[in-house]
Amino acid sequence: MERRFHCTACGKCCFGWLPLSLDDAIANAGRFPLAMIWTTLRQGAKAFALTAELGTTVELRNHKRIAVQIAPTAYIPPEFPCPALATDGLCGIHADRPARCRTMPFSPYREEGDQADLLVPKPGWLCDTTAAAPVVYRDKKIVFREDFDRERRALERQAIPLRAYADRLVTNPEVAAAVEKAAKKSRGGYVVLNFSAILPRLRQVDAAAFSRRQLPVLIEFAERTAGVAGLADYHRYYRDNAAGMAQFLERRG
Repeated sequence: MERRFHCTACGKCCFGWLPLSLDDAIANAGRFPLAMIWTTLRQGAKAFALTAELGTTVELRNHKRIAVQIAPTAYIPPEFPCPALATDGLCGIHADRPARCRTMPFSPYREEGDQADLLVPKPGWLCDTTAAAPVVYRDKKIVFREDFDRERRALERQAIPLRAYADRLVTNPEVAAAVEKAAKKSRGGYVVLNFSAILPRLRQVDAAAFSRRQLPVLIEFAERTAGVAGLADYHRYYRDNAAGMAQFLERRG
């Protein structure tokens, strides 16, 4: 089996959430409103073992264990373009774009043999899958794999601090209840958590410097989503996290 694919730089996929590595999240704190997205996965799912390896596992009150993907994420409403998307539809940071953008349409959160359906463009996307496009996937193997391998290694490196962060945070009753609720959904659910909670685990990151870059972004997105129908959850997240970050910086002087 062969699959062909070529990105036409149509910009159609550059909307909404963008999962990031920790390094890319920190590097883009002045560009993207950041959140931690926890996505639950039930036992028996194809990606359960890999999700547990790159994220963590949580035991529910019924003693069933779920895997949880923990993804630093540019938390952008699905109707909103990526802040780096220029008016001509091209990426304004193409040379320095995050690893997730380089690896697309493949996903390191899946096993290599489970990538074929990701090469089918979504409605409205202008990806080239014709005979003129290069073969990128053959016999369940990625042909040009440098970006995929690089992103997978980044996820493997960050797994230890993310797991320590998650295992600590899940002892919070509110977080535990939110994860329990998400896990009840048949296809898995997600929980949106404050990105700043990971900072104490990242000793190389200056929390104040990070906050000074992130705060204006949160304020901007809070203003853009204020009063917009359907975006109340986004607005609340931006507003509340901006307020907490401003208080933190004020205490730091």
